[in-house]
Amino acid sequence: MKKFPPSLAVIFAALLWSIDGFLRQELNTIPAIVIVTLEHSIGAIIFFPFLVKSWKSIKGLGQREWISILWIAIFGGILGTFFYTKALGYVNYINLSVVVLLQKLQPVFAIALSSIILKEKLSNKFISLSIFAIIGAYLVTFGSTSEFEWNDKTIIASLLALLSAFCWGSSTVLGKHTLKSLPFEAVAGLRLSVTAFFTLIALLATSEIAIVLDLESVQWQKILIIVFSSGSIALAIYYYGLQNLPASHTTIYELAWPLSALLLDWGLRGQLLNITQLLGAFILLTSMVILSSENYDT
Repeated sequence: MKKFPPSLAVIFAALLWSIDGFLRQELNTIPAIVIVTLEHSIGAIIFFPFLVKSWKSIKGLGQREWISILWIAIFGGILGTFFYTKALGYVNYINLSVVVLLQKLQPVFAIALSSIILKEKLSNKFISLSIFAIIGAYLVTFGSTSEFEWNDKTIIASLLALLSAFCWGSSTVLGKHTLKSLPFEAVAGLRLSVTAFFTLIALLATSEIAIVLDLESVQWQKILIIVFSSGSIALAIYYYGLQNLPASHTTIYELAWPLSALLLDWGLRGQLLNITQLLGAFILLTSMVILSSENYDT
């Protein structure tokens, strides 16, 4: 059976992530730490069998691998998700344009770190295509709108988005390092489990643990939908792609997120893409298609 193209796996994961903001909008009354704890705890239970299966390899991990796992669990799982959720809260879940800055800046961090840490060689062609892809993603998100206003909430949201971009961009690179020692299912399970462990401790140390008992059935349903779509399942699909791609390439394919988010916004809310956004979509898609045809070593 022919292996599923890793580039398409990353793009598919990005498509799942595009619905994440819409799902979390209906959970805006729940503290971010509660959502992060529950979604990662449920995901850890789902992927526990893969940890058992890879236990021998896990016990053989070295110090560098465990540092990488702790990094992706704390920065990618806890802080990145927390900053992202808080940023959405600051814009009152109405205007996502500030928050999606992270999708344009994340590749900058990931590409730089992949070159420094993983020693990935970045060709002039790749750098040029990356710049075009980021420009395309920017145009898709912001279009030609002039309604963007800088006030205290948008500034805070932008800072939170920048922090989230660094957390997720660096986690892509360190995740790639871990995937050299473990299968993608085990890496996903470890990240979910370690993240759940730390967030559960934080939750127990606060009075917000009582909120879990007061959650309504509709809120539980939304959390479960997140786990089985844009959460744990998307993470495993993403790690499959990352295991078979350079980290620098992977972060560019993730730029499918803003395009799909805009299309969802059009389908659900009737907000049409303008000419500038359509141009950005063309640039973004063209860059990713050319990148996907490149030969690369992992």
